[in-house]
Parts: sequence; C-alpha cells; structure tokens
Amino acid sequence: MSARRDFDVLIVGGGLVGAACAALLNQSRATSGLTVALLEPAPALVPRAGEPLDLRVVALSHAASALVREVGAWPALAERQPCAYERMIVWDSSSPAEGPDTLIFDAAEAGEPDLGHIAENRAVAAALLERALAGGALLLRTPVSGIELGADLARVATGERRLGAALVIAADGADSPARGYAGLGVEAYPYPQEALVAHLSPARPHAHAARQRFLPGGPLALLPLADGRVSIVWSTSPAHAAELALLDDAAFGAAVTEASDGVLGALVAAGPRARVPLRRQHAPRYVAERFALVGDAAHTVHPLAGQGVNQGFLDVACLVAEIGAALERGEDPGDPRALRRYARARRAGNVLVGGMLDGLWHLFADERGVVKRARRTGLGVVNRAAPLKRFFIDRALGG
Repeated sequence: MSARRDFDVLIVGGGLVGAACAALLNQSRATSGLTVALLEPAPALVPRAGEPLDLRVVALSHAASALVREVGAWPALAERQPCAYERMIVWDSSSPAEGPDTLIFDAAEAGEPDLGHIAENRAVAAALLERALAGGALLLRTPVSGIELGADLARVATGERRLGAALVIAADGADSPARGYAGLGVEAYPYPQEALVAHLSPARPHAHAARQRFLPGGPLALLPLADGRVSIVWSTSPAHAAELALLDDAAFGAAVTEASDGVLGALVAAGPRARVPLRRQHAPRYVAERFALVGDAAHTVHPLAGQGVNQGFLDVACLVAEIGAALERGEDPGDPRALRRYARARRAGNVLVGGMLDGLWHLFADERGVVKRARRTGLGVVNRAAPLKRFFIDRALGG
C-alpha cells in the first residue's frame, strides 16, 4: 500500500465547521501553503436571490462573526441579511419579562455594537465554502467509507479511491461516521425533549433583541430575523412538540404568543415547522494518530444558549493555530504534540460550557417551589452584579 500523500489536510464534512476550518487554513499565514481537501457529498448551495429564509438558523456569537469576517466570507453572507442582536433578555415564567428578576445582556455594556448575528445555516456554510474553494481547497463530493490511521500517514477510503493525508479532521456532525472509523467513541446523554423550530411574525418590533423565557416544560427562545420575523426554538417534551407541530397556524401562533407571555404581541405563524431531538454528547478523546475531531463530531450541547456552532468555531481557531505553530517549528500538520495541545485546550473549554448548560437545564427543569424562587432571584442577582454580569456577557460574545 502506497504511503503517498495526496493532501496535507483532509476535512471530512463541509458544513459550517468543516468549511470554516478549510477557509481558515487557507487564510492563516502559517498554514496557507497547505493542500486542503473537503469531503462533502452534499455541499450547501448559495440561496437564490429572493428565496425565503430557510427554517434552520444559527446564532453566531461576536467571536464567530469575526471569524467569518476574517476569512472573507461576510460579504457573501451579508446578501442574506444576517440580523445583529444587540441585547439578550432572559426571564423565568414565574416572573414578568419587565420585572426586576429579568437578566439583560446589552452589547453597549461591553462596548460592542452587537452580541452576534442570527444567520441562515445554509448561507453561512455556502459563504464559508466559497472562501475555502477560492483559497485553493478542493471539494470532493463523495462520502467516506473507511479511515486507516498510521504514524506517517492517514488514509481515507472514498469509494474505490484511497487518499493519503498528513492529517484528517472530522467535521461531519454529531453522528460522525469518521469518528467511528477512527475508533473514537462518544458519551451521549439524551434529553427528554425535542426542539420545535419555526418562524413567526410578531405584532411588535423585535428591536434586535434575542429573548428566552424558561417555561416549566423547557425554554422558549425568540431570535430576531432581518425581515422582522422571529425564529423560535421551543424545547419541550416530545409529546408536546408533536402536538404543536400538528396545530393549524392560528392555534400555533396563539400557543407561542401565550408561551412568550405576549412580549412581542400576537405572533402569526405561516410556514413550515421542524422537530429536532436533543442530546448532550462528548467524545472522551478528541484526537488519534493524525486525526482530530471538531464541532459536533466532538461535542453537542443543549440549544438553550445557542452555543453549539460557536464552540465548533472555537475548535477550528484553536486547531488551525496549533497546526500553524507546528509548521513554524518545522513539523508537519499531523504532529502529535500539536494535536494533543489542541485536545487539552478545547476539551477543557467544551466540558466547561457543556457542564454549565447542562446545569442550567437541570436547574430550570426543576419545578420545586424553593428552586423556582432561587433561580428567579438568581437571574436578578446576576443582572445587578456588574462583575458577574460581565463574565456572562463575555461568554455570550464568544470570549
């Protein structure tokens, strides 16, 4: 079997995180000379002009938005009008949205113009992929059927071909086939919830604010869209999600209006809805010989804070920096010390974020009276304690 290297880096998965990885490898000075290929059988297509916003949107933190700008993908994304959100408003269903126990994060408090942007998934992925290809990455529209890892070379099977690379990066999602081929496992913890996703038109302007109300059955997020609508992510029991999905538009709009405590007035539903099972999962090991996991292939979290793709972008930035440092030391992209440094840094950060979000979910899922009073008061305490509030604002910004 030949040890020929076809590429320096092979990225399995060309979605948001995989395309961001390829684009950043091309853009960064230390790694721009590498040969990079993306293996993606169904790449995101640039939405046609005038085409309605897709149901799937993502909350790009300030840091994630900066990465999209850094690789030159923002102009293409801007054509689909990502909506900046300047405030985050969080409250418990046991208190009013305008009450003293509401937690408000304001970008102005951090000296920033916004906290991030709500953007269409496919538009972000397509813009990043476009930049990756413009920078020299090769797109191979083929699935992966096997991976062999060795001390000197990683080999990826794609149909009848075997491609050799110094490093394989798995960015192929939560159910990552590449992770399995590489012999890395994952610890999964399903939540007893599904997320119901839809777009609705509010009677009142959303004022570029992202809102989240914690209900007894799970959080309801209302995310602002550039066309004036809001995208909702309602985490609730599978049975309730099924009921909501079957309601007619009038009944569904009324249900969301009531669940949001009417903060945006009457919400009018029109268009598709989707249900997504929720789970937290984490890979005990992020790297193997000449192999690394990034994004959902390494970790998934509850969507209550919209941190999934943002954590994936932080993975990418860290891994590319470590690859660049290895090259500057005269090593190759799959250097095991560089991969171990990446794994230590990002696994620690992702465990912290995942644990915090899981703790928040359990806290707000607990309906005992004393717990409800404590968490309601806690939101107000954070809102009034400047150092603590700044800590959470920094997390919201992606710091």
